[in-house]
Amino acid sequence: MSLENQKQLINQLIESGILKSKSAIKAFNSVKREDFVRPEYREHAYENIPLPMFEMSTISQPLTVAAMTEALDVKKDQKILEIGTGSGYQAAILSILVGPKGKVITIEINEEVYEFGKGNLKDYPNVKTILSDGSLGYAKEAQYDRIVITASASAVPKELIEQLAVGGIMMIPVNDKMFRIIKIGKNKIRKEFMGYYAFVPLREK
Repeated sequence: MSLENQKQLINQLIESGILKSKSAIKAFNSVKREDFVRPEYREHAYENIPLPMFEMSTISQPLTVAAMTEALDVKKDQKILEIGTGSGYQAAILSILVGPKGKVITIEINEEVYEFGKGNLKDYPNVKTILSDGSLGYAKEAQYDRIVITASASAVPKELIEQLAVGGIMMIPVNDKMFRIIKIGKNKIRKEFMGYYAFVPLREK
């Protein structure tokens, strides 16, 4: 039944025009959302809604994950930084997209959420989970081809711009407005408004 529900959800995302690329469709088919939600919510795993995890944290709506994934335009073998591991669902999608030679580094500030997400990602060897303040990025492994922030920031953290490679793409919600930032030079970016999305607030220093 869950496989049928998964197909229905993916078809809904395709028909809405949100999920388009073959690689993203393949990734969404490969990752079972039911494995990333708390047991009491598994029957709702393939509904196009956000689901609660712990206090002040949710697993994002599939439509939102699909929109951010498509806008990131991830390629094989890239290195991606994710701020806000959450359930691990977005990181798992990115893991499939970059392939075994690529790498996803995902940071979570809430210890309870970190342990939950890390456990869910145990079968994704190209994903590294870190318990830290994601608003500062992770300079140790910069530069990143892609950066995705899964919580709403008050502004674009300058540390993340510095850690994004030239030619790289960042997806970040700022006060519930989604932006795609393309780094077109060492000190030059292009900012594109992508729509309105609801996220939990980014915990920032």
